[in-house]
Amino acid sequence: MPGSFAAIIKEDNMGGFFGVTSKQDCVFDLFFGTDYHSHLGTRRAGMAVYDKEKGFDRAIHNIENSPFRTKFDRDVNIMQGNMGIGCISDYEPQPLIVRSHHGTYAIMTVGKINNIDQIIKDIFKTGHAHFLEMSGGDINATELVAAIINQKDNIIEGIQYAQEIIDGSMSIVLLTPKGIYAARDRLGRTPIALGQNDDGYCLAFESFSYLNLGYRALRELGPGEIVIMTPESVRTLVKPGTEMKICTFLWVYYGYPSSSYEGISVEKMRYHCGEKLAQRDNAKPDIVAGVPDSGTAHAVGYANASGIPFSRPFIKYTPTWPRSFMPTMQSRRNLIAKMKLIPVHDLIENKSLLLIDDSIVRGTQLRETTEFLYKSGAKEVHVRPACPPIMYGCKYLNFSRSTSDMDLIARRVIAEMNVGYKHVNLAPYSDPDTPEYQNMIDRICEKLNFTSLRYHRLDDMIESVGLDRSKLCTYCWDGRE
Repeated sequence: MPGSFAAIIKEDNMGGFFGVTSKQDCVFDLFFGTDYHSHLGTRRAGMAVYDKEKGFDRAIHNIENSPFRTKFDRDVNIMQGNMGIGCISDYEPQPLIVRSHHGTYAIMTVGKINNIDQIIKDIFKTGHAHFLEMSGGDINATELVAAIINQKDNIIEGIQYAQEIIDGSMSIVLLTPKGIYAARDRLGRTPIALGQNDDGYCLAFESFSYLNLGYRALRELGPGEIVIMTPESVRTLVKPGTEMKICTFLWVYYGYPSSSYEGISVEKMRYHCGEKLAQRDNAKPDIVAGVPDSGTAHAVGYANASGIPFSRPFIKYTPTWPRSFMPTMQSRRNLIAKMKLIPVHDLIENKSLLLIDDSIVRGTQLRETTEFLYKSGAKEVHVRPACPPIMYGCKYLNFSRSTSDMDLIARRVIAEMNVGYKHVNLAPYSDPDTPEYQNMIDRICEKLNFTSLRYHRLDDMIESVGLDRSKLCTYCWDGRE
């Protein structure tokens, strides 16, 4: 078929984790529980276990070119212990095993540190000798968190101190001979869910990860809550705070369809998003389609509400592309995106298509997708992102490693509309009822060659989640911290 084809693939993985304390050997549950987080990270993975007789054992592998299970097949047959932690990481190798005045422990983290240079400078003043550089020259954030914790007299004070001085967000899990310490980040931007079975307990970023392993849901940690988990109990050491800012993008894009956060289903929220989009729309396409995978549920919701048939004019090839590995070079990323989705020509030719994706970030691949659809005979391509225009790079989680907000198509268009102005008031461009907003949308639509473009409104998206706005982080869309 003529033309090029690509889906939006974002350079924005984050990381997920799993932990187990059991009266029996925990390695089987740890292995599969960690594997269930593979959608959240693409570069590194690790497991650490503790056995009363053998002590600590750990394995870390690069998973850029192979799935988690393939890389850890050998380890899972060798490792043993009744307590363990495992993680899928977007960048740094972890868990780390640390020997300190607290004793030996394994540590893993999920989050982002914006003031890393200042913290390192302050720690050097206390006599800390060095940090190991990773291959890219960066400091391992998990190693830095361990160094912060080790500044204090006990682990609990150390965790609280880390969450206090880190500008950004940080959830922390430590495996010790006494049990597993788990601390949700101070404002609960990411989740930690607890599960229970007859032999013990588990913790997870994704609550669905333990259901097929025989655990039943126990509860979610509150913002800033710190617990210690043993085979016998989960005990709260620091009570949760009253303020929460959980990331809304977890429902829109990052969460797996079977996940739920704060009791709210990801899949159901996406249906609601599609319904809200349809209720405000006047387009009359022949079919509604979602960009796999995260756009699919939004499209189902739209189709159900509008009565317009849902269809799949392109299919993700999963047998050898089960994961979302993306190389760092943008040219290679575009090529991989092109290779992963296979078009169904008969569902494209002479059709008016309404295409729903979770978001538009740079816009490059969605423009290529649209061009391909036109070349394949599509009459119209209406685009409906399931969230508002992204105005700011995330300050709190590793959702994007972009170096500038100008990588965002909305910001580039605003800059083009305000040539000569160094500091533009972005508020009118975040308000869907202003002429500035509509002008921006029209320009993006023209630039990406869509037939029409209508973003999800922020108020409708918040209503789709069902939580009070004060409990949701919406920074990337409206700059509200």
